[in-house]
Amino acid sequence: MTGNQLAAMTHQLLVEEYGLPNWRPHLSPVGELISTILSQNTNDQNRDQAFAQLREVFPTWEEVRDAPVTKVAESIKIGGLANQKAPAIQNALKTITKERGQIELDFLRSKTSQEASKWLTKLKGVGPKTAAIVLLFSLDMPAFPVDTHVFRVSGRIGIRPAKMNPEKAHKFLAEQFSPDTYYPVHLNLIRLGREICKARQPFCEQCPLNNICDYYKNEYQ
Repeated sequence: MTGNQLAAMTHQLLVEEYGLPNWRPHLSPVGELISTILSQNTNDQNRDQAFAQLREVFPTWEEVRDAPVTKVAESIKIGGLANQKAPAIQNALKTITKERGQIELDFLRSKTSQEASKWLTKLKGVGPKTAAIVLLFSLDMPAFPVDTHVFRVSGRIGIRPAKMNPEKAHKFLAEQFSPDTYYPVHLNLIRLGREICKARQPFCEQCPLNNICDYYKNEYQ
């Protein structure tokens, strides 16, 4: 089975198990960028609460950009690592302002996915995963975000080489999956990683992918 065939089978089996997923309501590109920065090293609930509190304290992105960094950090502390995330958020907003004259990212819609990703990753602290999330979930552009769950599961199944690093995995996995499946397969792989294909003690015998999974074959057969 080729990598593309394995990826297609993975998508099909996950849809049969979980259906076609819907994520939370999509944010503006700037909002998605800030939300993704807030999501680092925390769970979805804390990320969403931190984002809501940030917007409540600072109704505009200009106010977030110009506020004392300590006040921004105070408003997002529920999300953890506030002293790191607050300056990262302000830096991104300041850079966007400097480059664009205003805080907006809708201009990226006129670029190719590769061009838009390259522009976003010029922002300090914005890597390929964050850029891909903004493109996929806010700009409706083809991009394949690889978080820890997607990276782990794709390696265990055998879709990507075991020794490939996360940065290279973005481009590689995007080439294995069909672009029209990026959205559902990304979300379904995360769900599988959280519920079944855990980092420690995965529930392999409950997994809908065990018939095509290298890890299962090596451990249980």
